[in-house]
Amino acid sequence: MPETTAQQITLNNGTEMPALGLGVFQSPPEETLTAVETALANGYVLIDTAAAYGNEREVGQAIRRSGVDRAGVFVTTKLWISDYGDSALRGIDGCLQRLGLDYVDLFLLHHPVPNDFEGTIAAYRAAEQMMAEGRAHAIGVCNFNIDHLENLIGKTTAVPAVNQVELHPFFTQQALRDFHAAHGIVTQAWSPLGGVNVYRPAEPDVTKNPLEHPTIVGLAQRYRKTPAQIILRWHIEHGTSAIPKSVRAHRIKQNIDIFDFALPPADVAAIDGLDTGIRGGPDPGLIDREHYPFEVDN
Repeated sequence: MPETTAQQITLNNGTEMPALGLGVFQSPPEETLTAVETALANGYVLIDTAAAYGNEREVGQAIRRSGVDRAGVFVTTKLWISDYGDSALRGIDGCLQRLGLDYVDLFLLHHPVPNDFEGTIAAYRAAEQMMAEGRAHAIGVCNFNIDHLENLIGKTTAVPAVNQVELHPFFTQQALRDFHAAHGIVTQAWSPLGGVNVYRPAEPDVTKNPLEHPTIVGLAQRYRKTPAQIILRWHIEHGTSAIPKSVRAHRIKQNIDIFDFALPPADVAAIDGLDTGIRGGPDPGLIDREHYPFEVDN
């Protein structure tokens, strides 16, 4: 299990990564600029973006405008699938150029492409080269299932430091997290608060949002915290990194205010018990360029 301290997780190559950060998925460029500045002003030091989000430029601009030392900000970005294979090095250059940075702290492949896994392997090898050149302090992947990870690890040198996946109280991915722990891979949660439709339409009487579940709401009342703070603390108790997304200043401030309390094992187990096993986002085994045809403008 990766070593976890109050706000830091030690990755498998010794790099220190904050346990909590700001995600900017689907944040419009102009709102991204303000959100990142707000986050940096309120104690965040991890910012997660991606080539496919269309806001890497604004993330870099916000870091420069914040006055925070670059070395004090942990920046993550991701290579989009259109740049896998022979285009990977060009895609890596594009990410750094848009950010306006010489290096990133964590560089991830955005998805596996199961029907072209050789292209996925080639992209990861380019990321290994990027790390060897000092242009990434650590590398990893997103949305990889166990079989994808096994295939990747068997054909490359650096075990991914991170696998960023859908993870929240309604979709806990225990088997995948166990695999990560056995191989020194940190689990990082996108959609850490839920908010996606994870219940079948035949169950309309059951809440579809973990923030509204009675168990979460009851814990929030007991600890005098928001439901979001309870869920984010649940991630921390599991040693999971979380990157909640928000462009609202008060939410950004609230989300990081989770290091002054802890959830005992019984409360963690109660939240674990909300798992449905139902994925809300896309199935990583079905990702291909036909369904995600757009290319990033490098």
